[in-house]
This record gives sequence, C-alpha cells and structure tokens, in this order.
Amino acid sequence: MKKILKIISFLILLIVVIVAVIVSYVKISLPNVGLAPDLKVVSTPEKIERGRYLANHVVVCMDCHSSRNWDLFAAPLIAGTLGEGGEKFDKVLGFPGTYYAANITPAGIGTLTDGQIFRAITTGVGHDGHAMFPVMPYQSYGKLDSNDIESVIAYIRTLTPVVNNVTPPVSDFPMNIIINTIPKKATLAAMPSPDDSMAYGKYLFTAAACHDCHTPFDKGKYDQTKLMAGGRMFTLPTGTIYSANITPDEETGIGLWSRDAFLNQFRQYRDSATSHRKLQPGDMQTIMPWTAYTGMTDKDLAAIYIYLRTIPAISNQVPGFKPKN
Repeated sequence: MKKILKIISFLILLIVVIVAVIVSYVKISLPNVGLAPDLKVVSTPEKIERGRYLANHVVVCMDCHSSRNWDLFAAPLIAGTLGEGGEKFDKVLGFPGTYYAANITPAGIGTLTDGQIFRAITTGVGHDGHAMFPVMPYQSYGKLDSNDIESVIAYIRTLTPVVNNVTPPVSDFPMNIIINTIPKKATLAAMPSPDDSMAYGKYLFTAAACHDCHTPFDKGKYDQTKLMAGGRMFTLPTGTIYSANITPDEETGIGLWSRDAFLNQFRQYRDSATSHRKLQPGDMQTIMPWTAYTGMTDKDLAAIYIYLRTIPAISNQVPGFKPKN
C-alpha cells in the first residue's frame, strides 16, 4: 500500500512539474512573433488618404478607438474623441477579462516606432512584448497588404493628439496564461485587383473583420460551425442585440437579397437624419457601426456582396433586439 501511495505521489508531483514547466514556457517564452520590423512609413497624401478611408470605413479603427454616442442610433462617434481610446470590453460582453481600446492618437503612440505599431496591428504583440487579446482583430489584419497597414499608420499619425490615459487590460485565469499563445506571425498578402470582385471582396471582408461579430462567440471562442451565421450576443446600455446571419441562407440569412438591396442597406445611413436619430425608450439599438461602413464605396460594398454569395449557407434564426426591462 505504501508503495502504491509513493507511486501516486510521484506521478502527482511529476504532473505538477510538467504543468509548471509548460506554464513557465508560455509565460516567459511566448508570444514569439519576432522583433518589430525596422520600418519607417513614408507618408504621402495618397497614403494618408488611403489610411483615412480604411481606418474610418473598412477596418474601422476609429469605431473602437473613439467614444460613441449610445443615445443615437448605431452610436456614431463623438466629435473630438477620434482615436482617444478607452472603450471597455469586459465579461458583460462575453470577454474573459477586461480590455480597453488603446489611445492611438500621437498623444498615446507618439513614442512608438512605425515598426512597433505595424507589429501590434498585424500580430497582436505590443511594443513592450506583451500579448494583446484579439478584441482588435489582428489575426485578420495580419492577412492584409503591408501597404494598407502602412497607410493606416500614416493616417493615425495625423490625428489630433488627445491626452487620455487608458487603463491597462486584465485577463482572467486561465486566459492570463492562454493569451500568450494567441499572437502569431503575420501572413501578409498583396491586395487582389479590384477587378477580381470575389477575391477583392474577400480581402475587404477580412479587413472589416466581419467574421468576428457575425459568428457566435462564447467563453473566448468562436463557434465555427455557425461561421458568419450570426447570433453573437451584445449587451448594450438599452438592451441586447444579436448579430445578423449574413450567409446566403434564403430563410434566415441574406440569400434572397439582391445586390442593390445589400448596397441600399448601407446607403441609407449616408443621410445623417437616418443614421443619427435620437433613440426613444424601447427603440432598437445596434452594435453595427453603420455610420462607419456606409462610407465604403459602392464598388467595395458590391465586392463584399459577391464574396458573401460564395460562403456556405447556414440556417440560423437570430433573435431580434431585446430592450432592457
């Protein structure tokens, strides 16, 4: 009996040692995506303008890194807060910790090199080597064209400096360990020709990280069996909203939508009277930044529509808006 207890004790000790070694490796040696590139972005008017378009209307950096007015439909950005950061993502929204959007104005990132910013956007590793939780979809951004990433950097360098000291993020256990395994080296690729509508649409879809909101998300994981089938829950100040099914399913998705119907869904918010209306008690609110995406060109929106027609149709009836009682 004593021999069996000794063996059991030894095995338990061995397991503890192995776990300790693995945890130490993850905490000390990861993330490992390489050093920040030795990069100096050459800012040209064309590059800045491309970055402005991307940051405001496609990758929508400004949506999370600014303050939004939740009293108005689709919560448009509040003037004077562009890039200041501070938006909170916590357990109420389904995140395994509490994370805050960084201040990306020159007051927040002015001391960082272009290479450090480039690495953070494309791999999720901060300037000091810490792993970032993928609230910012760096896993998508790491698949984009390096010229587009540089354009975004050129643009945010031009933002008006806003002093706003953002609270550091905190991950709950075990995410405080797992988080170091998430960042990966970027797999950058050239932007397809806009004339190749399907490939270009997929590129824009990736840049906009549509997958992240339109795929169910729970306990830090995406349900890939319902890829783009909607149903991710978002808790807002006025109630609960679920993302839409954007697969080509004809009953629960957008399978019956024409190209013009898809474009008109975005075009309607180009009128400030429609997009900035004051909400009344019980009115539907949405996490979808319509006022940002409506700035995409019709050609870009049409390319996304063409790409969406090629993804698998998934039947998934999504609940509607549920106002707070």
